[in-house]
Amino acid sequence: MNIQFNKTYLALAHSLFLIELAIAFIIKTGFIRHTFGDYLVVILLYAIIRGCTNLNVRVSSLIVLLIAYGIEVLQLTPFLAYFNLQDSFTAKLIFGSTFQVTDLVAYTLGILTVLIFESSLVKFKNLKNIRLWKH
Repeated sequence: MNIQFNKTYLALAHSLFLIELAIAFIIKTGFIRHTFGDYLVVILLYAIIRGCTNLNVRVSSLIVLLIAYGIEVLQLTPFLAYFNLQDSFTAKLIFGSTFQVTDLVAYTLGILTVLIFESSLVKFKNLKNIRLWKH
């Protein structure tokens, strides 16, 4: 893995980060806050990894999914209390505080969306390179 910057992915990450901030500070409850935010966060993490490294789509997707699942499983433990962060708004916002199976579903759907989009992008690029006649 090498550090390599990709402006397109970093712009996507920046946009998604701003959307996530808006969700976190404006919407306090409901589907958008709890489920759609989790769906978007894995896409955000994917965009950050692809924007800063030369890792391929599958490896990046797997890393993001493992990070998301790992943080969700940590919510089954008192890890915030262990670090004396149980009262920290920011820590709870970033790491969450309760395990939810629906969060795992949202993470999975987010990565599936990434994989479908990336696959479609490759097909579109290949389609652009097809010549209908020779010069």
